[in-house]
Amino acid sequence: MVEILSNMAGSVWKIEVKENDVVKEGDVLIILESMKMEIPIEATHSGVVAAINTAEGEFVQEGDCLVKISNK
Repeated sequence: MVEILSNMAGSVWKIEVKENDVVKEGDVLIILESMKMEIPIEATHSGVVAAINTAEGEFVQEGDCLVKISNK
């Protein structure tokens, strides 16, 4: 299981995936908004989205686990 962590504090602007989606390394999972900039959070590994630990509009801190990806 791979945890995708927030690389900065910000608001979750958009969630691009849902649980059970198959993703490839580099796919955009979530878009954060911070300081009026949109920051894409990408998959670091290929696999299946096992859990989404946030919601659109939620404020997250640096290091928070946003998504868990399991191996295929």
